[in-house]
Amino acid sequence: MRPKRTSAVFVGLVLLAALTALPVFDGWSMGSRVPAVGMQAEDFRLTDLDGKPQSLSQYRGKIVLLNFWATWCKPCTTEMPAMQTAYDKLRDKGFVVLAVNELEDDAKVREHIKQYGHTFPVLMDRDNKVANQFGVFGLPVSVFIDQEGRVQEYIKGGLLTEQKIDDTVARIQKQDPVKAAVLR
Repeated sequence: MRPKRTSAVFVGLVLLAALTALPVFDGWSMGSRVPAVGMQAEDFRLTDLDGKPQSLSQYRGKIVLLNFWATWCKPCTTEMPAMQTAYDKLRDKGFVVLAVNELEDDAKVREHIKQYGHTFPVLMDRDNKVANQFGVFGLPVSVFIDQEGRVQEYIKGGLLTEQKIDDTVARIQKQDPVKAAVLR
């Protein structure tokens, strides 16, 4: 019986060591907890394909569709025309698409965007930090964020259509802003 107990302790220590080492591989680890609807979306800074820094907070006051994607992801590229159509139709009404590319080369992404004629901002998540921040595991993932910076919908998988985007934006636009409680 003695060897079994020693083996169990050894296995436990190895597992503990492995789990504590995981944060070292932050860029490649699974995403954090998925943000809950109604919670404030955590700000981030990424560069776009022109090398200009962009942040989520600079779009406060707009409805943001934050879409995590990659050129090799077929469902991602399938839903992008619907995103482009919605962007063209709604951008003058306070809507923006931020397409966050995960871990790909700028030249490859630039060529893809040019080939398909997309004009919405494309941000480069070179170390996967923002994807992890938003709990992304698997692509595509879309997060709708309201004018106040709160998450309103989290969609995993290639489910975006023009109708889905239009309906979600309309629902967010109809909501009353959160008001502070007044105690008397």
